[in-house]
Parts: sequence; C-alpha cells; structure tokens
Amino acid sequence: MTIFKPLASDDRVSTKTLLHEAIPITGTIVSGTYSDSNIQNFAHGMFQSVYDYPYLSSSANHIFDITFGTSGDSNLVVTEQAAKKDNIYNQMAQVLAGYDKFGNVQKFDEDGDLTGGTKINDAVFLSFSRLLVKDEIDKGTFQLELGLSSSFTTGIFDQRVTIKDTDASTSYRVNSPAGEYGILYISNSAGDSATQKALNGITGSKEQACGLIYYQAGVAVITSSVFMSTSDGGFLSSSCNFFDASTTFTGSLISEEISGSADALRKRIYNLQFNNTIELNSTVYFCRAKHNEFNYSSNPTYLSGSEIRVKNQQSDTPISYITSIGLYSADNQLLAVGKFSEPLRKDKTVELTFRARLDY
Repeated sequence: MTIFKPLASDDRVSTKTLLHEAIPITGTIVSGTYSDSNIQNFAHGMFQSVYDYPYLSSSANHIFDITFGTSGDSNLVVTEQAAKKDNIYNQMAQVLAGYDKFGNVQKFDEDGDLTGGTKINDAVFLSFSRLLVKDEIDKGTFQLELGLSSSFTTGIFDQRVTIKDTDASTSYRVNSPAGEYGILYISNSAGDSATQKALNGITGSKEQACGLIYYQAGVAVITSSVFMSTSDGGFLSSSCNFFDASTTFTGSLISEEISGSADALRKRIYNLQFNNTIELNSTVYFCRAKHNEFNYSSNPTYLSGSEIRVKNQQSDTPISYITSIGLYSADNQLLAVGKFSEPLRKDKTVELTFRARLDY
C-alpha cells in the first residue's frame, strides 16, 4: 500500500502571472467632494494625505500623499519650511535616485541619464498607497490631467494639460535603487476647449519631458516647471496661472507651507488614473497515481473485521475513493491539503494525475 510518494523534479512547475486592475481617481474625490474632510494634514507639516472617504471614518482608504521638495541648486529662495522642503527632496532622491560613486546624493534627471542632462531641482512628489499600487504601477498606463486656467474660482479646467508615461512599456529605465522607472511627458490635453493652449510652444501631440514615475515604489516626481509660466522658466503660456491671479506657483513654493501648496494642487486635478500590477507566483504539483498505487486506503474505517468494506466478493478488485491530496515535507510533515468536490474512484485499472497549485 502506497502512503507517501516522492515528487520528482518534473512533477513541479513554477509560473508567474501578472494581474492588472484599473485605478481611476477622479478629480472630484481629491478636490472637495467631502469638503476636504478626506484630507489629513499633520503637525510635522511635511506632507498631506488624501483618502477616498472622510479619514476619520473606519471605511476610509488611504489613496496617496502630496509633498514638495527643493534641492540645494534650486533657483527658488524658499522662506517657508525651507529646511523641510530641502530634507524632503534629499530623502526622495536618496531612495529613488541613489548615490554617485563619490557618495553624493544624485538629483532627479528629466531624461533618466543621471550622469548629465537637465536636473529637476524643484519637484512635486505624489506617493501612492500600496493598497492601490499593489506590486507596481503598470508601465505606460499612468495619466494625470490638470486644469491650469488663470481663474481659480471659475473655469479652472478650460485649459488643461496631460502628464503621462508615453511608451514606457518599452523605454523604461533600470538605473534606480528603487527599481524600474519611466519618463513623464506633458502635452496639451485633448479635452482642452480653450483657443489658446495651456503650454507655450507645445502644440498638437508634441510632448515635453516633465518628470519621472517609479513603478515599484509608486512615486511620481513632477518638475515644478509644469506649474510655472515661461517667464519663470516653466512651460505655461501667459494665459495660465497655477493658482489665482495674485499667487503664482513660484510664490507659493517659496512662501507657503506644504499643506497650502498641496491644497491648490489637489483642486487642479481633473483626472488621475493608472493600472496596478499584482504578481501572482504559483507552483504547480502534478500528483500522479499509477495503476498499482493508492488502491487501498490507510483510513482505519476502510477495514471491518480485517475485510475491505468496499469489496462484496473475496475476488473483487481492491477499490479506494480519493477525497483529498496532501503535500508533505521531506520529513512527512503535512504542509497543504487539497479537497475534491466529490470522491474519485481508484482501482488497478485506473491511472490518475492531479494538478495541485499553490499561489503566493
């Protein structure tokens, strides 16, 4: 009677499956649906957290955090929370960009070439919740649409821009300690109804590099040039102003706390979406019962008075009914059990192969 049967190397197969979920974050959720009761500011003032429901509710889920940072090479003379904004930039750069061979923190680079190119010295950081990102953001699916019209109270979405990781599925970078990342590009939104486009010198489908998206970390780094006019060194035309007519983004980053700048950014979010990725690893075990194996049961109730219960005649073929499969360790310790919906008949005229899959 066979009780334990070792699995050969060709009885095991490992597979990996990537599952994706669409994550739509509409602007109404982050810009005032709950009268900002789904927005949490902290005493340390270093970032703002956004929830999908009033954050004091037990059913609220954390969506993402917003913060701002400036490097030591920034042209902005920050007067409010200068040390915190500098620390935020350095912390993000350490984790996402890493260090050079001299031990210096590398700055974010618009084209991903850390040895040169245009550096991002002032940035907006969107750090997405692991609940949404799962294992990573699916490459080529990130899209953020912002309203940049000059009026803050009316028609703010008349002029819009779209930020996305165009062609990232085939052109992503791997020179980051945080994993893979892609380049973010800005273009005039297809839904822009204004006759004068938001971006100066960028027409039609033309795009301009404006930031980075770190897929495994779930962090978007967007250069502050996205929110500045060309006169301030940014991308926007003179008809656009990120805040109201009396407050520019440059002024806000210099003289406002992070929470105030985050409030203004949230109210400009028209749409935010991406697909996440769940990496499902599986090991498939092929459990084979040959014609001369497992025809008897080790269950004590299989016998009655030393006779097999399922045999009516002494000459009848031994029969067993398989109800479950157990996977054991090398020292015969039970590790996993698989149950069948109904017993399966097994005798010497039958050979069976069962497929047991463990997902992790």
